[in-house]
Amino acid sequence: MDVLAAMRTFRRVVERASFSLAANDLGQSTAAVSKQVRQLEEHLGSLLLLRTTRRMSLSDAGQAYFSECCHLLDELTALECATRAGTREPGGRLRVNAPLSFGLKVLSPILADFMRRYPQFHIDLTLDDRLLDVVSEGFDVSLRIRRQLSDSSLIARRLGEIEQVICAAPVYLQAKGSPQTVDELREHSCLAYRLAEHPGHWQLEGPQGSSRLELPVRFAVDNSLMLSDMLQAGLGIGALPSFIAQPLLDSGQLQRVLPCYSMPRRTIYAVYASNRHVSQKIRFFVDFLAQALGPLQEADQARPQAD
Repeated sequence: MDVLAAMRTFRRVVERASFSLAANDLGQSTAAVSKQVRQLEEHLGSLLLLRTTRRMSLSDAGQAYFSECCHLLDELTALECATRAGTREPGGRLRVNAPLSFGLKVLSPILADFMRRYPQFHIDLTLDDRLLDVVSEGFDVSLRIRRQLSDSSLIARRLGEIEQVICAAPVYLQAKGSPQTVDELREHSCLAYRLAEHPGHWQLEGPQGSSRLELPVRFAVDNSLMLSDMLQAGLGIGALPSFIAQPLLDSGQLQRVLPCYSMPRRTIYAVYASNRHVSQKIRFFVDFLAQALGPLQEADQARPQAD
C-alpha cells in the first residue's frame, strides 16, 4: 500500500464528506477509494471513519489523524514546490495560537504583512486567552504573555516584554479620588484580569521599594479588552497591557494611577513542542515575529516614566 496516496485519499474523503465525490475528484472509482481508506485503517490498526447508510463521521482517532495528516501533507507539498522552484524559502500550513486581545491589537497587522510577503504560507490562527495545550491541540506555535512559563516540556523563545499599566477612568477618579499611596488602593474597587497568575494580588515597585498587596476584586474577566471597557465605564482601577492602555491614555479616556509605581513586565513567548525537530517554517515564522515585535518593545522601553 502507498501510505502517502492513502493519506491523500483519506483527506479528500473527509473534506468532501463523501466517498463518491472524493472518487470523482481523484479520478478513481468509489470502490477503489473505499479500499484505500480501509487499508489505511488496517495499517494503523484504528478505525478512522464511522460509517452508516446515511452519514459518515470521524472517530476520535480519525479526527486526530486527519489534523496531523493535513499538516504533514501540506508540509510535503510546500517542500515539493520549493524544490521545483529552486528555492529554500520555507512555507506550508502553520497552526498558531495567541491571546485574543494581543491577536486583535498587535498580531493582526503583523500577520497581514507576513501573509502578503510570503504567499506560500497558510495560517490557521486560534485566538484564546486560555493556555491551550500545544501538543494535544496540534499547534505549531503558541504565543503566550506571562511573567514566567511553568511548562518546561516546551521550547520557548522570548520575543519581547510588555508593560502593565495601572489606570482608571477620569470619571471614577473624580468621584472616588486618586490614590496617592499604595495602601490607599485597598479603598478602591479593583477590576482584574481573571487569567493572570494571581488576580487581585499586585506587586508594585516604586520610590518606597517593593510592595505586595491583595485587593478586593469587584469585577474579574478573562479578556483584557472587556477589562478595558469596564475601566472606561468608570467601575474601578485595574492594570492593562500597554498595547491596550497607551492609546486610551493618549486620548484621555484613561489616566495612570500611582505613576511613580510600576508592575512587573510580562514577557511575550513563542512556544512550540520539543518532542520533534523544529521545522524550518516554524523557525522562519518565529524569527519574523521577533523582528516585527521589535518596535513594540522599543516603544515600551522608550516611554518616559513619571518622577
